[in-house]
Amino acid sequence: MATSSDNDNDRNDAVSSNPLTEETTETLTSPSLPTLPFEIVEEILSRLPVKFLMQLKSVCKPWKSLISDPRFAKKHLRVSTTRHHLLLTYRNSSREFVITSYPLSSVFTEITATAAAGATQLDYPLLNPSHFHTFVGSCHGILCFELYQRFNHFALLWNPSIRKFVKLPSLEKPKRAGGGTEYGFGYCYDNFNDSYSYKVVAVSSFESVYDNNVKVHTLGTNSWRSIEDFPSGVSFDSSGRFLSESETINWLASNDSDTLWIIVSLDLEKECYQELVLPNYGAVTVETLTLGVVRDCLCIVANSDTFSDVWLMKEYGNKDSWTKLFRIPYMGNFESCPYTTVTYVSEDDQVLLEWQFEIVVYNSKDGTFKTPEFQNINSKMILNVYEESLISPCS
Repeated sequence: MATSSDNDNDRNDAVSSNPLTEETTETLTSPSLPTLPFEIVEEILSRLPVKFLMQLKSVCKPWKSLISDPRFAKKHLRVSTTRHHLLLTYRNSSREFVITSYPLSSVFTEITATAAAGATQLDYPLLNPSHFHTFVGSCHGILCFELYQRFNHFALLWNPSIRKFVKLPSLEKPKRAGGGTEYGFGYCYDNFNDSYSYKVVAVSSFESVYDNNVKVHTLGTNSWRSIEDFPSGVSFDSSGRFLSESETINWLASNDSDTLWIIVSLDLEKECYQELVLPNYGAVTVETLTLGVVRDCLCIVANSDTFSDVWLMKEYGNKDSWTKLFRIPYMGNFESCPYTTVTYVSEDDQVLLEWQFEIVVYNSKDGTFKTPEFQNINSKMILNVYEESLISPCS
């Protein structure tokens, strides 16, 4: 029978036989070789991708301790620039919940099937088929999902880069016909503690679509708490969009006659609301609207009968700052499906959007469309750009 000591010796032999570990150990301990100050090592590590950092935790105890430190996670989030990925969330033909991550740059530069070479299918931590899973949003590398099961529903926070997740306490599902709960996820900065406060917001319709109560769960606590109700007389039908520049969660909402559309914005620090006016579309007849976030600005996609106008609110809260960024012509018949939302706009003004269950890249400079060939989904999907991080949802 192998003893604990035997196992330790085996592990030590495995480590000593690893050339990378041998070289690192010599560099760190050998008096005949120059060594880097630990502060310089920290600066170098803080600029590496999360995938490499998770592997480097096994090099030595000081590196593991450093990479596991929440203060290092915040520093890495601030200085690293190699984190952005496109997240595709959908159900396959077997009704399985599938989440695939692509390096964002490959979506714009590698339109052919070779873009799939960098794809990673993420191992979703909950596989219970009785749950209905919906993607809410992400910030700082943490993904938020809502899960429904019978008369209860939950929110799940998960950082796939470090494989840590937490399921929040359940909320009662509204029993009113047509009633439901929509979530939002974001953060506000806590100056006193020099840290981020992550919050999940749940807006539930119990009596009518115009009577909504709001609860907030702050990461690190054990319960939901009620805050001021959603403004009366307005309804909404989608998850809130987090805007980091203002630290707000925003919903596209309408009044009780469905004639006036506004944005209802919740300040996550003050936990109070304000209503924002939508753009002036001029003579354009708008059929449908979607709300998103592009270039850290609120974004409205106004769909008409032959094209979509993309508007940005370049200064949060200033109605005069709405600017029409692009006009995107339709690739096909509007009756089938307009563009649902603009997910991302690259530095060279290429627009990533979804159309008829396909990912489309529109080049606003020459008016051309490209469809990445790595996709074969044929079902409703949700696109989201997220950033890798070491931030733990369990803290």
